[in-house]
Amino acid sequence: MRTWSSDSEEEDRSPLLGEHEAAPGSIQHRPPDRVPACCSARYNLAVLALLGFFMLYALRVNLSVALVDMVNSTSHEQVNRSAGVCPDHSVSPSIPHNSTGKKYDWDADTQGWILGSFFYGYILTQIPGGYLAGRIGGKLLLGFGILGTAVFTLLTPVAADLGAGYLIAVRALEGFGEGVTFPAMHAMWSSWAPPLERSRLLSLSYAGAQLGTVVSLPLSGLICYYMDWIYVFYIFGALGVVWFIMWFFIVSDTPQSHRTISDSEREYILSALKHELSTNTDVPVCAMLKSLPLWAIVVAHFSYNWTFYTLLTLLPTYMKEILRFNAQENGFLSALPYFGCWLCMIVTGHIADLMREKWNFSTVVVRKIFNSLGMLGPAVFLLAAGYTGCNYTLAVVFLTLSTTIGGFSMSGYNINHLDIAPSFAGLLLGITNTFATIPGMVGPVIAKALTHENTVEQWQTVFYIAAAINVFGAIFFAAFASGTVQDWAVRTNKAQGS
Repeated sequence: MRTWSSDSEEEDRSPLLGEHEAAPGSIQHRPPDRVPACCSARYNLAVLALLGFFMLYALRVNLSVALVDMVNSTSHEQVNRSAGVCPDHSVSPSIPHNSTGKKYDWDADTQGWILGSFFYGYILTQIPGGYLAGRIGGKLLLGFGILGTAVFTLLTPVAADLGAGYLIAVRALEGFGEGVTFPAMHAMWSSWAPPLERSRLLSLSYAGAQLGTVVSLPLSGLICYYMDWIYVFYIFGALGVVWFIMWFFIVSDTPQSHRTISDSEREYILSALKHELSTNTDVPVCAMLKSLPLWAIVVAHFSYNWTFYTLLTLLPTYMKEILRFNAQENGFLSALPYFGCWLCMIVTGHIADLMREKWNFSTVVVRKIFNSLGMLGPAVFLLAAGYTGCNYTLAVVFLTLSTTIGGFSMSGYNINHLDIAPSFAGLLLGITNTFATIPGMVGPVIAKALTHENTVEQWQTVFYIAAAINVFGAIFFAAFASGTVQDWAVRTNKAQGS
């Protein structure tokens, strides 16, 4: 006969035993009856969050494509040795490239600072955003974060016209607004996501980031090619404002405050979470600092983001300077890897929950398997991409596979905050994302510094660094990650010792 236990007893059981399989003599809790996903409030939240993170990344990455068209490439003498190795293979389109947009004399170093400046604002609001989300809720924090980013995106053409320093400042302010968004969303999911649906709910909502990249990169390329790069910022900025209006009127911070949720779904969510949430609002800072499972997430998050941000900000440049694609092709091919990642995140989120719910794998085993696949696989294919020479097809395939397989890690380290400390999930994500923002700040600058001449060998060095960091992160997470709620995260009589 099957019995039930809380997650806190998981470490006393077999490593492959699922959360819903009790150890002998454990306290039994009957699980609440599951409420169908279709038209439910929690899945409506996931869809609106998906659209929100779609806008978040569309607003973030459009500069990567637009910058290629904003810079006067003839203003600086730069030897591109790859051009002699990989000739321009693009077929001239029937409609010529619009070239009326303004051009700026920014060298490679300046471009690196412009691309990295977003993260100087982004890093400042991670931990405050997580703390505030835990105190006041994530709805308005996330909403105004994206609204602020949209407004500054609308101001980007004006800033560029005033000078590189003004553009760097505006991008930093965009990052300042976006910095609260992921911690705020994690804080909301700590109140909305039943444990056995976490992988699929969070994968669905955060997959919007990949989808935003998929749409933004090619659409930005088309806008730059046929219109003018300034419209990239006007169109996406306006769409961000529209999303905020929808979010403001439809979403609620918790099931208790939701106006249209059914009683059965509210009871299902609250019953599923009641044994995991803390009864004390004090933040256990010292215990967090000494928690190896938390540091495992920090290292994995930092390592994954090094590769992710390197490709996110510089893939359009690599496509143009090394693979010799024009602006129109560049946007589509730069988006292809993120389409694969989006699909991978959606599919693997369901598989991860099935492994826990149906096949009795423990949370920690699932997290380690998916994280290892999502970090070691990209490292292998990223290295391979550097050795494809002028084989354009193979290079695009390897880069696509590298980013696609990275989608496995969404069900690895990226959800693990909710496993080890659901009551502090927003704050924990703020902490780990603070460290994980560093690659976005220094990665583009280092990559640009290493690729002054844009040779294949220089880009191989960039890929080597990213792959090595990824491998280290995968090993560290596999060694020290946990899948259970930590004692410091639950202030109950049992946790304190009765």
